[in-house]
Amino acid sequence: TITEFASVPGARLMALGADGSVYVSQPGKGQITRLADADRDGRAESQTVAVRGLDRPHGLAFHDGWLYIANSSHVVRVRLDGQGQAIGTPAELASYSGGGNHWSRTVIFGRDGAMYVSIGSSCNVCKESDEDRATVMRFDADGRNGRIFSRGLRNAVGMAVHPATGEIWVTQNERDNLRPDHEDLPPEEINILVDGGHFGWPYCHSNRVPSPDGGDASRCPATLPPTLALQAHSAPLGITFLDRARGLATGWSGDALVAYHGSWNRDTPTGAKVVRIRVSNGKPVGVEDFISGWQDARGKRWGRPVDVMVAADGAILVSDDQAGTIYRVTR
Repeated sequence: TITEFASVPGARLMALGADGSVYVSQPGKGQITRLADADRDGRAESQTVAVRGLDRPHGLAFHDGWLYIANSSHVVRVRLDGQGQAIGTPAELASYSGGGNHWSRTVIFGRDGAMYVSIGSSCNVCKESDEDRATVMRFDADGRNGRIFSRGLRNAVGMAVHPATGEIWVTQNERDNLRPDHEDLPPEEINILVDGGHFGWPYCHSNRVPSPDGGDASRCPATLPPTLALQAHSAPLGITFLDRARGLATGWSGDALVAYHGSWNRDTPTGAKVVRIRVSNGKPVGVEDFISGWQDARGKRWGRPVDVMVAADGAILVSDDQAGTIYRVTR
């Protein structure tokens, strides 16, 4: 069953507060909104702005009592009061390259207590002048000692820590306009990050296949292939594991969900759905539709899923920035 949890214009990534409230980023408004369902009826009856005056905020993470927010060019953190409102002005921590074609930033914390931030490329295919583009960076929790953790990730929007292995999984948006088959190449990817690993962009795509316009193809043999290949141009964004979800069928608790935002440059539109990633022995092994119907057969859309999250009560929440809605999914 799918119901409306809240109406939030431009809703993007979500995070779960300690009290069960849901925090959602609204980059277009430069703010983070708090949603509370105090009577637990499955709909947020309270909606307040928790933090405002931000620079295209996107990723959110709670850690050691702080709310961390990934702005376009820097991470900030702030304490919240008992009503979920910011106490004072958010403090700026880590800085990195901003803007470009891929402006959104995602922040999570690993098992090691470190902060990881994904920074997309500035272009479709190019040699970046800024070393931190198309990477995931690792920082101390206070923003110090920043370094590149993994490279060659064109736009790793979704990030999640596997509950058993502690490895960081990312959803990878691959390049556009690849000759001669832009329809189905290259595949989007799910990757498991490796410290010091290079995942190919811009030199190669798929399983170490040199890009015709990627530059130095000799680098490809040393890169890492996709952990799991997905349909090209699906635009996979948010990812969440289902270990805390309730009411799902047997065998789902070890799997993950991914939101497909949907294609923009494919003659036959694809995506605009939520898929289940089947996991075996800590690795992704398959993909199947979980929720579809945001677009008709001609590709006309009335919504575009962005993020997926397990709520405090075990229900699944899905944000949609086109419809401006957060949906609640229960069995």
